[in-house]
Amino acid sequence: MRVITSVQEMQKNAKHLKASGKTIGFVPTMGALHEGHLALVKSARQQCDVVIVSIFVNPLQFGPHEDFKRYPRPLSQDKAKLDIAGVDILFAPKPDAMYPNGESKTYVEVPSVAGEFEGKVRAGHFRGVATVVTKLFAIVQPDLAIFGEKDYQQLLIIKQLTADLNFPVKIESFPTVREESGLAMSSRNQYLSGKERDDAKIISHALFLAKEMRLNNERSAARIKQAVRELIALKHGVSIEYLEIVSPDTLLPIKRIVGKARILVAAKVGKTRLIDNLAL
Repeated sequence: MRVITSVQEMQKNAKHLKASGKTIGFVPTMGALHEGHLALVKSARQQCDVVIVSIFVNPLQFGPHEDFKRYPRPLSQDKAKLDIAGVDILFAPKPDAMYPNGESKTYVEVPSVAGEFEGKVRAGHFRGVATVVTKLFAIVQPDLAIFGEKDYQQLLIIKQLTADLNFPVKIESFPTVREESGLAMSSRNQYLSGKERDDAKIISHALFLAKEMRLNNERSAARIKQAVRELIALKHGVSIEYLEIVSPDTLLPIKRIVGKARILVAAKVGKTRLIDNLAL
């Protein structure tokens, strides 16, 4: 596996790959890799000639009181995992390579779907995501980019961004990869203590309760949300930040489920903030 840290070198390599007729599969990450990330890599490996993974902890998508400084950065371990997974190129730029002036002077604004949920709680987060994804697409020039469904709102925003800016990139979603307990895999799970990890299982259990209710033909979003709240409330160390059942295309809330729907939740487990979602 080749490791590239220079933007110019990455662009030069991408141009050469494209000229030689190779298809590029791309998995952008912030590192601290887990089996969920590696599942995306495997999917890209199956579909493309060359697989490129980026590791970049993007300062633009962290608020002033968020965990940018303490976000895990186990680069050596990540490199080993990617090498075993058959990645061809790791693009791991430093912040000053991506933002030579210490900050971006140009930003990509995001669609209206970004205004609720994560966008409301984390002001500026999705502008940071949209800006760095735009830069990465321009640098790596992928044919295919794969994103996990755990960050479902982000996935919709990136799909919209790609369409609006006419990037010749196919955006593929990948189902959330879960631990054996049901807990959605996340780099931030590393923050959880043993007890907190046990408590956090209630989040996915509650979402699967919602799915079971829907399979039993429950159509009332209010009744499903109430059942989810009651189950999560059994764990005193877990507090819900938001909980909603929405259209999977617009993220607009649904009162009565007559077609496709998705339940979204954000919760604090101790001091750690986790998000999850599930198709109903």
